[in-house]
Amino acid sequence: MVNFNEENIAEIFGHEAAEDEDIDRLKSYYFKGTIYDQVANNLPIRILVGHKGIGKSALFQVAMYEQKQEGKLTLLIKPDDIAGIGENETDFLKLIREWKAGISEIIAKKALVSFGLLYEGWRSKLNSYGGQLIDFLQAIFRAENYANLDHTKKVIISDFLKSGKIFIYLDDLDRGWQGNQTDIRKISALLNAIRDLATESKGTAFRVSLRSDVYYLVRTSDESTDKIEGSVVWYSWSNHEILSLLVKRIDQYLHGKSKSADELMKLSQPVLAGHLNEVMEPTFNGKGKWEKIPTYRMLMSLIRKRPRDLVKLCTLAAKHASVAERELIGTPDFNGVFEEYSQGRLQDTVNEYRSELPDIERLLFGMKPSRAERRTGKGYIYSTADLLKKIKNIQENKKFYFYGNRPADTKDLAAFMYKINFLTARKEKGEFIDRRYFEESRYLSHKFVDFGFDWEVHPAYRWALQPDDIADVFGSLAPSSE
Repeated sequence: MVNFNEENIAEIFGHEAAEDEDIDRLKSYYFKGTIYDQVANNLPIRILVGHKGIGKSALFQVAMYEQKQEGKLTLLIKPDDIAGIGENETDFLKLIREWKAGISEIIAKKALVSFGLLYEGWRSKLNSYGGQLIDFLQAIFRAENYANLDHTKKVIISDFLKSGKIFIYLDDLDRGWQGNQTDIRKISALLNAIRDLATESKGTAFRVSLRSDVYYLVRTSDESTDKIEGSVVWYSWSNHEILSLLVKRIDQYLHGKSKSADELMKLSQPVLAGHLNEVMEPTFNGKGKWEKIPTYRMLMSLIRKRPRDLVKLCTLAAKHASVAERELIGTPDFNGVFEEYSQGRLQDTVNEYRSELPDIERLLFGMKPSRAERRTGKGYIYSTADLLKKIKNIQENKKFYFYGNRPADTKDLAAFMYKINFLTARKEKGEFIDRRYFEESRYLSHKFVDFGFDWEVHPAYRWALQPDDIADVFGSLAPSSE
């Protein structure tokens, strides 16, 4: 039986931000889903798009680690590295040119610093190569004596001189995103710049991570981004993959080894769930449709198909079990943390998107079911017409504005809530629910045309909206079909 102390809980379920893990530990339990190979390859541009907490940074960390182990030259560019580029430029073509020059300088400097080769006058030497970044770096590396470098760095330089290949990762660049025209132009110019650099300087391979809502707004606002659409990889998880991820982590902790991702994905969900029995009870005894259902189905229904949600929910429940001195996480532990978990997800969403819609809290809390809606038993479920009516009622008190004082009409607000995964599209299929997320069906919300789907407030938020009546929260909530 597991002793649920703080250290063991972290060992079992992992860090909420997997990229903050020690890389060796992250590598030991990292689950390579179907998306990994679409990003970790030799193609010149890959743009990884997905919601916050879905694992973009973790994927980058593992890909960089493995490429370094193979002797590849890899660099990581963070938001503070590019701060100030093109701040005062209003002409878009000149803005792209500034981004190209700025990124080239950052790459060159980071590469030289990593091998202790930075010298006075390197910028003018780079400029003399007319943007041929690979040629510049290879010329510098060939002219140096590497007697004092360790073996790993010598291998990387040797590979670079032969292949002329450098992998540049740009992560978390949408930090501070406000959804205004300046932000859109900034990301658009960045994407155009790396496309030009990859074309002009053969051997540069760019990997960029963006939140799904950021990319969607840039893509629909700037027609030039159609040229990089083929390089976009939408990062999403199936419930089967997330359950396999949890099994991999638990097996790694309990037995020091685990099956590969491919092997785990071939197992049925009930078989996978059997691997959880040494950590949590197999049956969740909830109410209504949640009475005596498999625990894994409860977990899959309450997470937003993001690994971070699963880590958070299991970690909270494990801590609750520890206080109660239980050796298995059970129904009382999950019931005891649902409200805290839900409040955390709602607060995360508010923090993440407040810059885009300053009055987001009023909108989301306005979606709490009214007494009349609760009496119908479908307080969180809406047809398109009913959803728009609900939002209009919220708007009656005060109008909503996006950042920059841009008015938000009813359909704008509905699309916004779908985009941030507060709302999901749903269609009943027997006793189960087919739920669609923004990154899976991005155009379901376009002008909110009726595609035959209803809409529901995601289960992860319901305890935060309605902590006074947990039974009612369960009442209208059917477990996921996966």
